[in-house]
Amino acid sequence: MNDYNIIMIRSYKYRIYPTKSQITILNNTFEICRKVYNNTLALRKNAWGCDHKSLTLFDTHYYLKQWKIDQPELKTVYSQVLQHVQFRVDFAFQAFFRRLKSGETPGYPRFKGRGRYNSITYPQWGNGGTKIDSNIILFPKIGQIKTVFHRPVVGKIKIVSIRRTSTNKWFVSIICDDIPKNILPESQEHVGIDVGLKTFAMLSNGEFVDNPRFYRQEEKNIKSADKKASLCKKGSIERKLARRVVARIYERISNKREDFVHKFSRSLANRYGIICFEDLKTSEMIKDNYLSKSIMDAAWRKLIHHTTYKAEEAGRVVVLVDPKNTSQICSKCGKIVQKDLYIRIHDCPSCGLRIDRDLNAAINILRLGLQSLGKPLKALTYSEGVITGPIAF
Repeated sequence: MNDYNIIMIRSYKYRIYPTKSQITILNNTFEICRKVYNNTLALRKNAWGCDHKSLTLFDTHYYLKQWKIDQPELKTVYSQVLQHVQFRVDFAFQAFFRRLKSGETPGYPRFKGRGRYNSITYPQWGNGGTKIDSNIILFPKIGQIKTVFHRPVVGKIKIVSIRRTSTNKWFVSIICDDIPKNILPESQEHVGIDVGLKTFAMLSNGEFVDNPRFYRQEEKNIKSADKKASLCKKGSIERKLARRVVARIYERISNKREDFVHKFSRSLANRYGIICFEDLKTSEMIKDNYLSKSIMDAAWRKLIHHTTYKAEEAGRVVVLVDPKNTSQICSKCGKIVQKDLYIRIHDCPSCGLRIDRDLNAAINILRLGLQSLGKPLKALTYSEGVITGPIAF
């Protein structure tokens, strides 16, 4: 199989159901890993603060051997899992210095508080007896854990991680490479997509997707649950249970948003040969306090990310274009028509075009995307520039 038909990496996520004794082992493992993380961070911090010496990842692995002699409980955790804990510390420092060099003001790597370490990683799957068999996964030092494989694992397994959620659910993430592409039949349909807050997505053919506003739907429930939790005594069981209710609400919002974006991105990848988005910098946009909550709720970057990897697998093309003036330029004559955000209709005084502002932007996004690929935009009659209705997916 040639390289064109291979996807480099894919991640699979499955729900796992450890037994009560395995949950106890996992919780102890997380706590030991948390201590190793903090000790490694303190080691590197003190080495620089006292001796101006910068320790490498391999230096910290040397200290880990000594810690195992002094602290026998470390031997209850698989050795490569502990080494990966130190890799996380090294990665945190690399990210810190990279941001520092780029002129940002990053926070220094922080210690993990109790209950704040919620995942472990087996970085070299297949070593030490790790394996997948039917509906179970065998983990060294933990045992066989029942797993719900809702779809098969395809490719060569490289890395496996176990994660505990804030609602005490357990998941395994399996990263594979050498995965064959699922090339779909060629599509001649092209689309430009303008994402927004009034409508989640406006397509250049006049179809649109309403903004589900999952967070806004649950906002009253969140405030009520937060208030109940704040009235409970700190450190009490009642407060712990109340905080778990809040976590369940946030988890429900996240699951709804993830399901929505997966379904919509799949429908786009299945239908269109070329998909054009604006290259939005949401990290800059959320600095606007008035719109930040709604922008985060919309999850535009998540849609672009999911569509991109699904399109790559299907043999489609995703193009990101410069968002500058996409809503101001007339999609028919090319003149700039300045308008404030609250004006939702594009009304061009030059050519007389009057269409929805978001639809005008979507057509411009498609034009720019096709131009970047050296393809012309077919002439529109602008009877096509009419909103046709919501998409069902």
